[in-house]
Amino acid sequence: MLKDSDRKNCLAIVIGSGSVKCAAGLGMYKVLQREGIQVDLAVGCSGGSLIATAIAMGYSAAEIEEMMLTIWRRELLSKIYFRSLLRLVLPRWFGFNERFGLIDDRPIMNSLQEVFGGISIEDTLMPLFLMATDLWSGEKVVLDRGSLVDAIRASIASPIVFRPWRVDGRLLIDGAMSDPLPVDVAIREGAGVIMAMGFESPYHARLSSILSIVLQMSSIANNNLLRASFAFYNLAHHAEIIPIVPQFKQRIDFADTHLIPYIIEEGERAAEEHVPYLKCLFQKA
Repeated sequence: MLKDSDRKNCLAIVIGSGSVKCAAGLGMYKVLQREGIQVDLAVGCSGGSLIATAIAMGYSAAEIEEMMLTIWRRELLSKIYFRSLLRLVLPRWFGFNERFGLIDDRPIMNSLQEVFGGISIEDTLMPLFLMATDLWSGEKVVLDRGSLVDAIRASIASPIVFRPWRVDGRLLIDGAMSDPLPVDVAIREGAGVIMAMGFESPYHARLSSILSIVLQMSSIANNNLLRASFAFYNLAHHAEIIPIVPQFKQRIDFADTHLIPYIIEEGERAAEEHVPYLKCLFQKA
């Protein structure tokens, strides 16, 4: 928790869930760096946990973009666990359980280890908070200590897609399931100004597989939670909250990693609109 004297000048960034669209958070960070505006605290949820972590570690915008392209390669998201398919079709024979996940997560775990292996959340240069959800209780879980790799992996554990991940004895899934834009964490930590970037999930025009049905249900829940969160925080006024929702002119799906440069540009464009007001806030402080 920040001291009272530090709160007015503290800028927190919150990057919500949105799979590859979370790369827009890097665009926001590029604008802040260009304007010489310091970030003091980072909160990340699901895909946003990757960007928030890199910012908290003090990486430059260029380094973060290279890191994203390393972790978010298309092939990391395309390999299916054959045994998972068998468990889905023949659950009694192959032992279906709560650790189910369609996508082979070994490649993405290797990438996470390559970038963040051996680093703890306590080692970051600024306070970092990553969001996950307890699979059994549905409770929002704030990860602010321990292995960075485990925390990120838990935060991105999209149901059905990636297996739940165990951290400190709790089986965790995607933070978006409990709160796709956890502004309350930055409020709780005493941030005076909060830039909160959220993303609406695209809807499917056709539901041609069980995975598309699951993703459609997830999009409905995520979008309703996001809108409810924005409405609540705008009324609460516990801190100066600047909501940012990038508008994309084309559909962006889970594995559209080739669109990362475009997504970053849209994040910049969305954040630039708020720079004059942001500067005004800090001048008053």
